[in-house]
Amino acid sequence: MNKPFTLQRRQWLVYASSLAVPLALPVMAATRGPQLAAAWEGTEGYQVGVLTQRGAALEVSAALDVPTRAHGVWAEAGGTLLAVARRPGDWLLRWRPDGAQGGKAIAWGWIEPDRAFNGHVIASADGKLLYTTETNLETGQGLIGLRDAATLEKTGEWSTHGMDPHELLLDADGSLMVANGGIPALPETGRLKIQMDRMDASLVRLDTRSGELRGQWRLADKRLSLRHIAWGEPVAGGKPGQRLLGIALQAEHDDANIKTNAPVLAVFDGQRLQTYAAAPGQVLAGYGGDVAHTAGGFAVSCPRANGVALWRADGQWAGFLPLQEACALGVTAAPGANAVVWAGGRLAALARDGRGETWVSALNGVRLDNHWTQVG
Repeated sequence: MNKPFTLQRRQWLVYASSLAVPLALPVMAATRGPQLAAAWEGTEGYQVGVLTQRGAALEVSAALDVPTRAHGVWAEAGGTLLAVARRPGDWLLRWRPDGAQGGKAIAWGWIEPDRAFNGHVIASADGKLLYTTETNLETGQGLIGLRDAATLEKTGEWSTHGMDPHELLLDADGSLMVANGGIPALPETGRLKIQMDRMDASLVRLDTRSGELRGQWRLADKRLSLRHIAWGEPVAGGKPGQRLLGIALQAEHDDANIKTNAPVLAVFDGQRLQTYAAAPGQVLAGYGGDVAHTAGGFAVSCPRANGVALWRADGQWAGFLPLQEACALGVTAAPGANAVVWAGGRLAALARDGRGETWVSALNGVRLDNHWTQVG
């Protein structure tokens, strides 16, 4: 991120902190709601931490300064959290949130000079390994880094058979699903998009015993980048444990009109990828910030369209929830309660439960990155 843009964001944060948040929807009356781990930029710079709902606001209940912008956050058993730098990043962090005066950093992991983190980390099924999406800076090829969960030290790597791998998730059969964003990059250009005629986005399945490629799927439109993924409903007539996989898309077309009207959601049913369309006349600006499973479908945050787009599992359009600069998505649930989808925006957080009830909470002093996850 260049300096002028960073200064503008910080100036905006100082200004925004003095504004009242316009609540167009009912405010949740609960005095203590869920706790959500997230990465953000606040008045003190880049941080990772925990937000807790208290009455009509989400407030910082734990925070830890980080050297650069963070992206994905992963909750581990035992209460520790993992955070990783946004691409092209060089750090991985394990920490334990223990109060607003500063969470405790337990361990840092720094990547090799010829590699870069791509923003996401998850744990293996047995918790002994960590998987990180990475890029070989010399060749531009995508990698999965294998790391000892206890030490964060790298023990190996697998090819993702593509460029720009981003989010990754384990499937029920133990295999690893990885979204290759497909955008070429060079170490000297950082996040600058170059040679877009070489763009090659794909979804891959890797064997976690060997790293072997077990499947690869592409969309017909080569300018749709596959970024974030979320498991959804079981596949009708599928194998036991087989679920739909929702994929948030980001359009990279040269033509502005095509880009603006491009789809932001694709769904994988185990056999093929299919894009889901918005309602006629509904413009989503071709940019999906994150994706989450809802009751019976998927939600995609659309920060450039200022809202959250909803679909049913069968691909039918299910509506649009306005929220300025909506980006972070997450699902929370309490024992015996319906799952709630949370969306974080510019000044507020929107929540919607399985019954379709929606409320808004003020989001004080932080500008969220794409993701958050429930920790309490």
